[in-house]
Amino acid sequence: MNPALRTVADALAADMVADDRMRHAHADHLPDREALLNTAEMLREIVFPGFFGTRNLREQEVADHVATRLAAVDLALCEQITCGLSYGAAHPSITAPPVDQAGAVTASFLQRLPDVRRLLSLDVQAAYDGDPAARHTDEAILCYPGITAMFVHRIAHELYTLRVPLIPRIWQEFAHAQTGIDIHPGASIGESFFVDHGTGVVIGETTMIGDRCKVYQGVTLGARSFEKDERGKIKRGTKRHPTLGNDVTVYAGATVLGGDTHIGDGCVIAGGVFLTKSVPADHVAQGQPPEIRIRPHHGLA
Repeated sequence: MNPALRTVADALAADMVADDRMRHAHADHLPDREALLNTAEMLREIVFPGFFGTRNLREQEVADHVATRLAAVDLALCEQITCGLSYGAAHPSITAPPVDQAGAVTASFLQRLPDVRRLLSLDVQAAYDGDPAARHTDEAILCYPGITAMFVHRIAHELYTLRVPLIPRIWQEFAHAQTGIDIHPGASIGESFFVDHGTGVVIGETTMIGDRCKVYQGVTLGARSFEKDERGKIKRGTKRHPTLGNDVTVYAGATVLGGDTHIGDGCVIAGGVFLTKSVPADHVAQGQPPEIRIRPHHGLA
């Protein structure tokens, strides 16, 4: 080996051994990101048959096809959940089921898939109903980043509620990179949710969203501030993000912050609003419109 490269390799190896934060050379219990993304793709084929994966199924073949794909998911996901639970067992600060429950956790997740598919079907309908540019629900499934983000969120949220470490975040951050929509897997989202356009949407971990809600691009449902303990460390596990009731619309660029901020049923939050207090049901929250000046161009840039 080139002596200069060997010097660099030795320096990197020494740093790896000394660095607890980035030292996982022997951590075979870490979930495999690529395997998880492949599993998510198999799940998408199950949830949206014909749109992804095999495209020539006859109706009488659907049940057998789904059973075959489920068996593959069961095997692959159980292996990754075992890794996730092993990771949790190695870190006392993480609360997770014991490793020997990986099979039961996987079974619980798979049993929830019919309800996940029902919710996603309602999300697809909400996308079509909420966007006059949509020509068919098929367009929402194949084209809309909001549906991609919600598919991943719906499956990631189920594993989050089953207390599986790492895997929900791996799935969700992949969706974030693909769509520009950042929904923490801990967020609780009701039926018929639509993210229109979606780029720049951020929905925090303890957000609670009711049924038939709609948010536009650039919306943040975030934390107002982070409580700290007596050692100055951020407190975890507290309600930090807002609650939206049913039938709430939040327009582009609005920011709603705080765990004690409750937006009542039927509210509309106007674009660009910065909101840190609750709004009673059936109200509109809007700011002062900016002053617009129109002047002759005179050829100036």
